[in-house]
Amino acid sequence: MAINVLSLSRRHVLGDLYDRCEAVTAAIPVYLAGDEPTLLGHADQSLGLYADAFSFHLDTESCKKLSAGQFTCVVAYDHADKKSNAKRRIRLTSITLKGREGYAKPIGKQRSSEG
Repeated sequence: MAINVLSLSRRHVLGDLYDRCEAVTAAIPVYLAGDEPTLLGHADQSLGLYADAFSFHLDTESCKKLSAGQFTCVVAYDHADKKSNAKRRIRLTSITLKGREGYAKPIGKQRSSEG
């Protein structure tokens, strides 16, 4: 199984947690969501301190799906400090890739045959 590297911006992966998340200093595990999460690979900030991106080290098929937007990222984290304020800093512990839900195609308006 070939391992590919895909880099995505931290803001894209973290969403609203972007401002609160500390820099990742080691590899964090990446799982595929399911009844029993499957370990797919890992993510890190190997592009450097100022690159502001996560590098995902995953198999080819998972990289294709992630880059095509077929997965959403669910992050697990711990609080970095023990203070009680609402906007505490967080430290990532893992990322889980969850398949996007399909949607029903809207039904167009039907023209009546009378007229």
